[in-house]
Amino acid sequence: MKVLWFIPTHGDSRYLGTTKGARAATFDYFKQVAIAADSLGYEGVLLPTGRSCEDSWILASSLIDATRRLKFLVALRPGLMQPSQTARMSATLDRLSGGRLLVNLVTGGDSEELEGDGLFLSHAERYELSREFLTIWREILARSHEGGSYDFEGDHLRVKGAKTLYPPIHKPYPQLFFGGSSDEAHELAAQQLDTYLTWGEPPAAVAEKVADIRRRAAQYGRTLSFGIRLHVIVRETEEAAWQAAAELVSHLDDKTVEAAQKKFSQMDSVGQRRMAELHRGKFNRQNIREGLEISPNLWAGVGLVRGGAGTALVGNPEQVAARLKEYADLGLEYFILSGYPHLEEAHRFAELVFPLLPLQRDGQAPAHQVLTGPFGEIVANSYVPPAHDAAAPAPLQKVGAS
Repeated sequence: MKVLWFIPTHGDSRYLGTTKGARAATFDYFKQVAIAADSLGYEGVLLPTGRSCEDSWILASSLIDATRRLKFLVALRPGLMQPSQTARMSATLDRLSGGRLLVNLVTGGDSEELEGDGLFLSHAERYELSREFLTIWREILARSHEGGSYDFEGDHLRVKGAKTLYPPIHKPYPQLFFGGSSDEAHELAAQQLDTYLTWGEPPAAVAEKVADIRRRAAQYGRTLSFGIRLHVIVRETEEAAWQAAAELVSHLDDKTVEAAQKKFSQMDSVGQRRMAELHRGKFNRQNIREGLEISPNLWAGVGLVRGGAGTALVGNPEQVAARLKEYADLGLEYFILSGYPHLEEAHRFAELVFPLLPLQRDGQAPAHQVLTGPFGEIVANSYVPPAHDAAAPAPLQKVGAS
């Protein structure tokens, strides 16, 4: 299992849908979250894209020197930049970061936002464009290792003698991630992508997606890896976790929920529609689990006002770990997680859940070993505290005085 965290480039908060407890989207804060994820042993971080976010490519570049091993899953929107330019950007970021680039293809789902960016294409046309874009992008980077060029003429894009002189570290190109729930999305994933990501739907629905994409990919002689995008609300007890979930939406009002759901309904994203269908914009303020716990420990409350990933795993460490392992048993390898606020929750999840998961990072020791001793404040200036999960009280180990 490879666990990634999230950089909240659209802002962060302790409560959804309100300015109360809000945090400014500043570089210092993004850097704190990135350093935390790096030092805690996360595989990488997802940097989103869109007009509500700071630019993902610039931010990823700015975090290279602040981190050591952390990978950057950088969002890419076909149609807003030319594939040749994006290929050079990808090669440069991969080289300068020492091979830490991952690329997340985003076709977009908000036509109003896309039109504001100059992209006036239907849902089907955007996938046609994405197919041509990826063909050019992949070929330029693959041929860059031998110094070759590439010609292509399609319905939307055309290049002649396209090349980049500086190849990426990864061969043939950095790993391509992608998420989408429509037939066009599944077909594109099967043809050209490396890792398919689903939003946090119940396990049975995820299993159907995985099976469909595997079947389609097999027709092209390809195999993919799989992952999931989820929020997490984990506390030492189940009761405390659900209380934290209730607090997260405690300042939501009906007007805000209604406005958000109206906006989501205007998008042509099949994945966004599936997220909205999990909760239908209604919740019981006295019992937030009613109608929103759509599968054991899987809560759709985040999607009341947040676009994109709208579900969270809620529970104690053992419950959350068990649910993640259920997804892993379906064939999922990548787990892209987040929680509010993102800085504190990165620490909380690593401390409570990492020791319960089979984590491996780049063939190195399990990531949770960074949390072992000496860990915790030294007792009485002289003794290392015993491990909290020891079967019996362990003797304190004396250390040198200071």
